[in-house]
Amino acid sequence: MPGDTTATEVRVRGRVQGVAFRAWTKARAQALGLAGWVRNEADGSVMAVIEGPADAVARMLDAFGKGPPAARVDAVTASPVEVAGLAGFRVLR
Repeated sequence: MPGDTTATEVRVRGRVQGVAFRAWTKARAQALGLAGWVRNEADGSVMAVIEGPADAVARMLDAFGKGPPAARVDAVTASPVEVAGLAGFRVLR
């Protein structure tokens, strides 16, 4: 359903840089059929925008709470954003 598409901006804090968090995010998002992007932030957090079916976005938000094996996730903050019709998933520098 077209109305089922949602978009969320996510910030993940903890030991999330230098542990393949961005590559893990891209692989997980693609497996769930999500579009968007992920990047490291100067404060040591990781920021992402994920867009797609609401159930897949919810599963990705749950996954962010765990992260890849080498990560330590302390906090995940998610805020809804306007759906932008993103295509594909990119790792930004």
